[in-house]
Amino acid sequence: MAPRISLALALHNHQPVGNFGWVFGDVYDAAYRPMLDALDRHPGVRLALHYTGPLLDWLSDERPEFIERLAGIVARGQVELLGGGYYEPVLASLPERDRVGQLHKMADEIQRITGRRPRGAWLAERVWEPDLPTALVEGGYGWTILDDNHFRAAAIPEEKLWGPYTTDDQGSILTVFGTEKGLRYRIPFGDVDDVIGYLREHATEAGDRVGMMGDDGEKFGSWPTTWEHCWGTNRWVDRFFEALEANAGWLTTTTPSDWLDRNPPIGRVYVPTASYAEMGEWSLPPDESRVFTSLLHAAEAAGRPEARYLRGGFWRNFQIKYREVNDLHKQMLRTSAKVHAMPPGPARSAALDHLFQGQSNDCYWHGLFGGIYISHMRLATYEHLIAAEDTADRASRTAGTAPGPDGVVAADVDFDGIDELVLSTPGQVVVVKPSEGAGIGSWDVRAVRHALGAVLRRRPEASHETLLQHERALAEQEDGADAGASVGSIHDRVATKESGLAGLLNYDDYERRSGLVHVLPAATTPEAFARAEIDELADVVDQPYRVLEAQAASGGGHVRVERHGSALMSGGPVPIRVEKRIEVGGDRRGPTLTLDVTLDNLGDAPVRGLLAVEWATTMLGGGSNPAAYYVLDGERITHDRVDRRAGVVSLHSGNDYVGLDVATTATPPTDAWISPIETVSNSEAGFERVYQGSALVLTWPLDLAPGARMSVRVEHVISTSRDRAEEEGL
Repeated sequence: MAPRISLALALHNHQPVGNFGWVFGDVYDAAYRPMLDALDRHPGVRLALHYTGPLLDWLSDERPEFIERLAGIVARGQVELLGGGYYEPVLASLPERDRVGQLHKMADEIQRITGRRPRGAWLAERVWEPDLPTALVEGGYGWTILDDNHFRAAAIPEEKLWGPYTTDDQGSILTVFGTEKGLRYRIPFGDVDDVIGYLREHATEAGDRVGMMGDDGEKFGSWPTTWEHCWGTNRWVDRFFEALEANAGWLTTTTPSDWLDRNPPIGRVYVPTASYAEMGEWSLPPDESRVFTSLLHAAEAAGRPEARYLRGGFWRNFQIKYREVNDLHKQMLRTSAKVHAMPPGPARSAALDHLFQGQSNDCYWHGLFGGIYISHMRLATYEHLIAAEDTADRASRTAGTAPGPDGVVAADVDFDGIDELVLSTPGQVVVVKPSEGAGIGSWDVRAVRHALGAVLRRRPEASHETLLQHERALAEQEDGADAGASVGSIHDRVATKESGLAGLLNYDDYERRSGLVHVLPAATTPEAFARAEIDELADVVDQPYRVLEAQAASGGGHVRVERHGSALMSGGPVPIRVEKRIEVGGDRRGPTLTLDVTLDNLGDAPVRGLLAVEWATTMLGGGSNPAAYYVLDGERITHDRVDRRAGVVSLHSGNDYVGLDVATTATPPTDAWISPIETVSNSEAGFERVYQGSALVLTWPLDLAPGARMSVRVEHVISTSRDRAEEEGL
């Protein structure tokens, strides 16, 4: 009998929570609709498709005819629809109750569309931990797709990667397929004949092998340069499908569930924590990532056997690598606990859906696709978490649950073993971190569901070295041409969205929280502060403060903290004491936050320079967004410019679209510096500048004699033009 083999294609289609509607539409036209059109033209090709919940919601609202077509193609047996977590969470990062809830929600939606519950689950970013079978099986799923990298980590030989295995946890048995690297890298970037030849090489007379290729559907037309390759003059997808149909005598396309109905698994496997290979690179610290990537690529290029044992880092390390990811994740856990404590009813259902949307994976990590760096999606994720927590707290307030949701609480909210201070009112939630400068790392405005404090620190990335090399190479070319326009994997391309991005690689020495105190040389300029080229004269910015008082009050509360440190003057260090008093108040639509700073000179020499208080906030002010503004001296200016105003008593900042205005008053009058906090990160379209927030730095001349004291006050009064909870009837 002639050798035979089966091919199981699984295309994963995803758009994140909070992505722009025009992006959904563009990718629909470039990739999603063309693929369904191709399947109609080639009814002999069978495969599996996966659409995440945010994409299904958009399709149902904006392209309902696509949902009807999808149901029809499933009904005729050509396509199997996969399930998974509805809002594409990394299941391993969730409490068990939310893992199962997300899985059930997706299964219910697939059944609504097709009349059938899905049997297979797509695993977001293929992040695997050994306890996942329990949730997946409880969610009603029998199989999932991992990476071939997972199987190598489990010591499965290369020749044994052409079939599914069983694994188990706590008595729950799950079947796992591995997406085969040779197929994944050839489809659609290799020659069609080469793909067919590769499958022929692995065919057997028994026909008992299946090649699984599970990968992003967006690479079939939406990734840079791929539309012309897949659907334009090159017609790659149609030529590939024609080849599959022409070779159907020995090459059978199948769905994963149909394969399992006819063939048993080929063995058992216990897979350690893993994801795909690139994720292992991205989760490492920058220096280690560069070393690891160099070693891995060298081993692969030389065909050395040790390449299969090089796996990089662990996905959860993103919570170590990025403080902002950890804060987001721990706020999600805090919110989950509150939502699940609510009594059943419409409010709980609404809160649960917001919680699930706030678990969408995209902003809980960073790699080639932006992740935590994508500021508008980061804020969208926070928006849903704020909505869920606010709904739960409103229910608790109504029920009179003790302890209530308002007040001042010392709690280890970021799980580092050291308590933070959480100040909650009906209008806001403020988190102060005494162990790191008593900075305000979280400042959530409930009525408009906006995370004012969700600013990203500028830090080194392994990809920045690639950018620097790229710009050096361009500088050496006489014509400055960019050679990165050929068709290929986005992992191999180097492109930039604007020239001179390397000049924006400024790195912060501390986490960008608000209410941080600096003692700076008198000659410091706003431009130097914007570039992080400042000399800190005192050890008070991000060092530990001692909690003196934490007191709740009707409608608010306050905390007092202090630090004994030193300021480096020309004659040597001078002991100083800094005290902060942070108070919250106001009402739901008009919360207030006041910071009093007192600096005492405890030494026998004067302390001179500038006393500066930094406020790092985000109001979606990138790209000179006209909706986001500062008002200084009566002039409305954008958030992404560097400016300086002297003798400022009050100013405004806000965003018209969000419905938020912050009136800031300084006592005594201050010099106000503003500058954007911008990062450079890589994306599927190339390196780009990304606005992460704005720094408002209020400065006062400092000339403090021995034993003298200086005090300043900054008061923020927030106005909101809407209440999102009321709009939703919550």
